[in-house]
Amino acid sequence: MISAQAAQQTTALPDEVAKFSAIADEWWDPQGKFKPLHKFNPERIRYVRDRVAAHFSRPLSGPAPFTGLSLLDVGCGGGLIAEPLARLGFKVTGIDASERNIGVAKVHAAKSALNINYDCKTPEQLLDIAHHFDVVLALEVVEHVADVNAFLNATGQLVAPGGTLIAATLNRTLKSLALAKIGAEYVLRWLPVGTHDWRKFVKPSELAAGLRGAGLSVQDMKGMTYDLLRDRWVMTDDVDVNYMMLATRA
Repeated sequence: MISAQAAQQTTALPDEVAKFSAIADEWWDPQGKFKPLHKFNPERIRYVRDRVAAHFSRPLSGPAPFTGLSLLDVGCGGGLIAEPLARLGFKVTGIDASERNIGVAKVHAAKSALNINYDCKTPEQLLDIAHHFDVVLALEVVEHVADVNAFLNATGQLVAPGGTLIAATLNRTLKSLALAKIGAEYVLRWLPVGTHDWRKFVKPSELAAGLRGAGLSVQDMKGMTYDLLRDRWVMTDDVDVNYMMLATRA
């Protein structure tokens, strides 16, 4: 049942919304401020594609293997994940707390001739109209919200019975402080300074507990590591920095 209390709350932080709104015009520039996400995207898509195909017993042989499945991308930004997944057949809805992000996403989807439903909403606001989706994504957004458990509760309630939720975030470890905060922002300048607050990084045990609190069952977790020699991200068992987690609703 949808909680009235959850529906009345919002976990969006105004300073986080403003921070990403200020650089929204760079979402689709592979050499701009979102360059790390462009590098990261192929591996994120592979994880979503393979895990969802296994969960729903969908063969990946055809061009649109996920036709008939609905997908919600929470914190969709400019649509970097939403667009390739729409091409795989999902009926995609993308929501973001930033009007500027949604504007950029809509323009790019139109240019790409993709039918994606974008809306400036938080997951709490979607609860008011009782939407449910076969697949819900919360990728690189958990570490930017005001209350992780409240966010996961609202987001988890949007998962349809038999559906799945996939979250991606950063672990709160000394290794992630060195690599994802100091290294990425101050040394390598991969990200604008202030992109992340290490104190808001989320340990896998905390994420799993939040998902279970939302009535979901955690089924899978993989780490994501940057391979400097091959200049690409790879899926590993190392969850010390970046990781992805899949949970399902019975």
